[in-house]
Amino acid sequence: MKTKVQTDEITKELSRAFDYEFEGVTEFTPPQIATLDRQTSIDSDYSIGLIVGPSGSGKSTLLKDFGTEENVEWDADKAVCSHFENAEDAQERLSAVGFNTIPAWMRPFHVLSNGEQFRANLARRLKDGAVIDEFTSVVDRNVAKSCSLATRRYIDQKGLKNITFATCHYDIVEWLQPDWVFDTASGSVITRGSLQRPEISVEVVPCSRKAWEMFRDHHYLSGDLNQSSRCYLAIWNEVVVGFNAVIAFPTGSIEGSCYRGHRTVILPDFQGMGIGVRFSDAIGEIMKSEGHRYFSKTAHPRLGEYRNASPKWRPTAHNMQDRKDYDRLAKGGNLPNPRKRHNEKYSVELMMKHKDRLCYAHEYIGCASETS
Repeated sequence: MKTKVQTDEITKELSRAFDYEFEGVTEFTPPQIATLDRQTSIDSDYSIGLIVGPSGSGKSTLLKDFGTEENVEWDADKAVCSHFENAEDAQERLSAVGFNTIPAWMRPFHVLSNGEQFRANLARRLKDGAVIDEFTSVVDRNVAKSCSLATRRYIDQKGLKNITFATCHYDIVEWLQPDWVFDTASGSVITRGSLQRPEISVEVVPCSRKAWEMFRDHHYLSGDLNQSSRCYLAIWNEVVVGFNAVIAFPTGSIEGSCYRGHRTVILPDFQGMGIGVRFSDAIGEIMKSEGHRYFSKTAHPRLGEYRNASPKWRPTAHNMQDRKDYDRLAKGGNLPNPRKRHNEKYSVELMMKHKDRLCYAHEYIGCASETS
């Protein structure tokens, strides 16, 4: 591919300075994926293809062979979430690309940050045959990995086909797990069978209750924190990603020292990676190692179903029951024995809102091999 430009004093001075022969003609040969037969098995079989390489190596030119990137239009008078088929579709697709900040779903597109706009566009573009350039270029690299993992899971769940990405970032390859990768720098192709997703290693450390301030707005039920809480942070790649708090659980019906879960929050950018459930396990193990029994109740379906299936958690008699105290309140009654709430601030409005949600209730027991 040859292109002519006018020569002037600037082009002459710069070409002389860098000993570059230039007479007004530039030439660039786009890379070719000669080893992939897109006309046969690849077209029907792959879910995700990835073109990766440094800037200026021909990624965008090559991407055009797979289709044209969709130009997504946004209505400035409508919330981002209102651009999807329905509420369920909006939640599923936005969460699938790591966009989990609910207040931001209610904003118009033009006021979002660059990273939020990227993920909102991605949520609408993900469909059979989509081509997406500059994948994860405008988001933090840890967020890019989280987004890549969530995107792969969504594409697999929906059975989407022939989606091709281009990026200059090699760090997301193992997280996106594409079926094939073409490196424009080396001209080589690798397939998914040779890729292995990195382990997620999270450090759990005690922290002050003051750390709750950066998490309180992300808790799905309440922003209150008991003053007697023992608090912990989850840290991944030197970035704080989660918060957990436990409180003493005094009871006359259960033997031994007991604690119960109080607050568990994973920041929106890092949800969907499996950090929350492992973080919860780690807190249970800390309590168990200190000689305490550890109980936890949640209305979060993903966390609750994980515990139902995990050998580390044993369901209690109250598992998967509706909230009787909330229902009693809805009928005009009073909450039983407020002292057992350990001074938590319960909002009547909040209780009314969540009274029909099932509660998952478990005790952490660890693996069978650890208790035998």
